[in-house]
Amino acid sequence: MAIIITDECINCGACEPECPNNAIYEGGVEWAIADGTGVEGIYKLEDGKEVDAYAQQDPISDDFYYIVPDKCTECMGFHEEPQCAAVCPVDCCVDDPERRESEEQLLGRKERLHL
Repeated sequence: MAIIITDECINCGACEPECPNNAIYEGGVEWAIADGTGVEGIYKLEDGKEVDAYAQQDPISDDFYYIVPDKCTECMGFHEEPQCAAVCPVDCCVDDPERRESEEQLLGRKERLHL
């Protein structure tokens, strides 16, 4: 499963520096696959769309911090548990019930992001 940040987020920012994939962004901030990863050139997103790794993508949320699902690995291969959830003071970093992913999928994403 990917992790999401719920609308209970207080915008404290504690989660952002903990993410090993740079998958967490402040509300309203554009994101790119290349941010904090080793990816260059064209990258295929999980929905099949191909993007330039440095191309700025629209924010997923304008109001509170958000996690880019295409960059989230639930910290697999880095830590024992998702670090965003571990440091969140209001427990708003939770499993996304709409996005079920296996350990194999998450580790595969880690390998693609960190060449």
